[in-house]
Amino acid sequence: MDTSDPDIFFDENNFCNHCNEFFEFKQDIAYKKGESEKKLEKLVERIKKSGRKNKYDCLIGVSGGVDSSYVAYLVKKLGLRPLALHMDNGWNSDHSAANIRNVCSKLDIDYISHVLNWDEFKDIQLAILKSSIVEVELPTDIAITAVLHQAAAKYNIKYIIGGGNYATEGILPESWFYNPRDKKLLKSIHKKFGLVPMKTFPTFGFWQEIYYKFFRGIKMAYLLNYFPYSKEEAMDILVSKFSYQEYGGKHHESVFTRFAQSYIQPVKFNLDYRRATLSSLICNKIIHRDDALKELQKPSYDSNTLANDKEYVAKKFNISLDELETILNAEPKSYKDYPNNERFLNLMYKIYRALFKSQNSF
Repeated sequence: MDTSDPDIFFDENNFCNHCNEFFEFKQDIAYKKGESEKKLEKLVERIKKSGRKNKYDCLIGVSGGVDSSYVAYLVKKLGLRPLALHMDNGWNSDHSAANIRNVCSKLDIDYISHVLNWDEFKDIQLAILKSSIVEVELPTDIAITAVLHQAAAKYNIKYIIGGGNYATEGILPESWFYNPRDKKLLKSIHKKFGLVPMKTFPTFGFWQEIYYKFFRGIKMAYLLNYFPYSKEEAMDILVSKFSYQEYGGKHHESVFTRFAQSYIQPVKFNLDYRRATLSSLICNKIIHRDDALKELQKPSYDSNTLANDKEYVAKKFNISLDELETILNAEPKSYKDYPNNERFLNLMYKIYRALFKSQNSF
């Protein structure tokens, strides 16, 4: 990590606050041999008990990426009865679609796809790009959370199992992203830059979270934290068992995510997600710092892929390449430049944490 995070600071040993916080909280979250297996066994029992009268006892989100595909493999190995859901926002790579089909079919997992209205979603995404905020994936993040909870409620499933994990995602600066549950921010940006009415887009805000959590009893669980998770080992299993196709960097199963994280954010906002991922791997002793620094010296985007992706993105948005360049070259802004609910959300989450200290899903 470096000063691309404006809030970073270093102690007398030149350790940054992210690493120190990682080791401080690692005791409670990270994998511990023997202890984690016992916790996993109890969690699996609770999941099975919650769904004993239903066809499915858990819901998994599948994207075609390594983490979610490996989660699908694990839940079946643990004897759970998952329903898989993919939120199709129109940006799937060919590899991701094939990976989803192969994994779900070979594991005999029922699979549903929630396809967003493309004209509506395209307009929302383009509005976010025109706003020049760093959170370019805000619409996708909101939609994924919304459709997962909607499906869980529909099928009376109490556990949503996510692919998030502490091994590769333990470090993520707060200054790099803003709360995706702020519907006011999304709607204010869309009102200013959007053209298509937001009628069918699935939103998810604070009150929806309260409803699904406390009134529908839906919980999030992250199985990968209960294992000594190695993405390389997971990849080997997926390739050998499911003819898994590699697609490049983290979350590059989506063309737009690849474009956002490997070009828009590092070039326009000096925000390179590789720093956070590699820092997490270093703290987990998965890679050495010297190797991580060498990795950062490599370009985040292959030049030929970048040129092709720019043309593809412009075509998908139905705008010219020049117009796309104009949008991307606009002066960076903050979510604070638009109407938002930050003060309200911070207050509500503060109250929540004070009342329910044992809960950690927020």
